[in-house]
Amino acid sequence: MTDPAPPPRRPAAPARRRDRHGRGMRGPVAPPQVPLAISRGEAFDDLVRDSADRLERHWPQLGGIDFAVQEVPRGDSGELDDAGAVPLGRLVPAHGDAPDRVVVYRRPIEIRTKSRDERALLVHEVVVEQVAELLGMAPESVDPRYGQD
Repeated sequence: MTDPAPPPRRPAAPARRRDRHGRGMRGPVAPPQVPLAISRGEAFDDLVRDSADRLERHWPQLGGIDFAVQEVPRGDSGELDDAGAVPLGRLVPAHGDAPDRVVVYRRPIEIRTKSRDERALLVHEVVVEQVAELLGMAPESVDPRYGQD
């Protein structure tokens, strides 16, 4: 007697693995409109933009100024002050075709603040100080609420 032929083999199915630890979820954790999806850098950019928009409503000539955010000041380009302290912002005067620019440094401000409200207040004060320097005015003249908690 002969052995019967083995049954035909099925094509191998891809291996299935169990997701024991909940690590199988892919994609964003929250929808984009939820604050979880906004990075710290984007949230900081929004604070600078809000402050600039608030000032532009009272000072229309600020429409031609660029407001920028940098992580930290570069020490080799003369951005540190004479005492070696790290500045929170800087005014870059216009040159050539480039307009005036107000630069706000994100990391030094984040280090000095504990909450989003404190950060928003400090960002606004830095922007007001730089705009006041540009306009040749006192910060209190640019924003009457400057320096008030």
